[in-house]
Amino acid sequence: MRPRTLAELEGQAHLVGPGKLLARALNEGRVFSMLLWGPPGVGKTTLGRLVALQTKAEFVAFSAVLGSLAELRLIVAAARERASYRGERTVVFVDEIHRFNKGQQDAFLPHVEDGTITLIGATTENPSFAVNAALLSRCKVFRLEPLGEPEIVRLLARAVTDPERGIGAQNLAVAPDALGIVAHLAGGDARRALGILEVLAADATARDQTFISPEDVAASQERAPLLYDKAGEEHYNVVSAFIKSMRGSDPDAAVYWMMRMLDAGEDPLFLLRRMIIFASEDVGNADPRALLVATAADASFRRLGMPEGMYPLTHACVYLASTAKSNAIKSAWQKARALIEEHGALPVPLKLRNAVTKLMKNEGYGEGYRYAHDYEEGFVPGETYLPDALVGETIYEPFARGEEAKIKTRLDAIRKR
Repeated sequence: MRPRTLAELEGQAHLVGPGKLLARALNEGRVFSMLLWGPPGVGKTTLGRLVALQTKAEFVAFSAVLGSLAELRLIVAAARERASYRGERTVVFVDEIHRFNKGQQDAFLPHVEDGTITLIGATTENPSFAVNAALLSRCKVFRLEPLGEPEIVRLLARAVTDPERGIGAQNLAVAPDALGIVAHLAGGDARRALGILEVLAADATARDQTFISPEDVAASQERAPLLYDKAGEEHYNVVSAFIKSMRGSDPDAAVYWMMRMLDAGEDPLFLLRRMIIFASEDVGNADPRALLVATAADASFRRLGMPEGMYPLTHACVYLASTAKSNAIKSAWQKARALIEEHGALPVPLKLRNAVTKLMKNEGYGEGYRYAHDYEEGFVPGETYLPDALVGETIYEPFARGEEAKIKTRLDAIRKR
């Protein structure tokens, strides 16, 4: 059921819709090196083939998993001969180009540069991470999106009625609702949707059925795997959504993203580490209990394991998302570090130094120091503790949020006096 024309291609209207750059280029017979970036089953290989077909170029498939540099040299030699004797262009389609190392990717550069081949690389990984800069600069990056359920339903409906490339010869009727369920299970992956339909059709034929119902689809107990690569971009995307949901005080979203990661196989201890960091970085003194909750959740999980460990995990996640927020702790250490980088190791004021020897006392160590507990409210009005060059700098600036509001009130009074 692979589309043979742009008209058959479902989805990616932002790339091949009327007036779009790629659509204009193909209609004019122009071809250029490009990287097609998107999740599985959205048409990367199909689009590569259509580019070659529309521009009357030879299509050569090359796998980054199985191919070798020796094979690439043969492809380049054939492309050079094809261009010299027949004036034909060669499109080299490299599937999973992110699996090539830097040296292997560099092997394409001279041939792309001199126009011997037009490179179309397909990748499920963010090209910014997976493709080296030299090759990236020579290719136009197009991002492909997961197919919508209506688009997958249309594709499935064609497969049901197509006797040559689909299952039309089996004379099966499929309930429209059943196609909708299959499309939902596919999670934007057209290849997966067609695979589910193929299994359902084979099962129906084996049982002498001529109709596939929604119940038949449910009975197949298909469950789409969650898109989540613990070492790739999607990992960082979902982690980012998790942290930002807690920071934005949305416990519903925070628990959702946490479960997305856990159900996809993420290490729960990684999430607990992130929550401990969050408790100081984003909550801080607005709720000092947050750090206790996060560390207690970590300790509890280590004792309980799964599945009971889901309780302290969710407990901490909901608490951190729901409580008051302050990033004053983060700002404080960052400002302190910036002052150190700017001024270097400023000397400790003599009054703050310990006079542990007679010589030190004679040198003025500790002279003028006033003991805070001897004063009302436990602080010395007008006293300073920073290096002399930094007196007057404010490093910790609490917010009037949650428990930190009390700290702010006290510090404002101290600093004023």
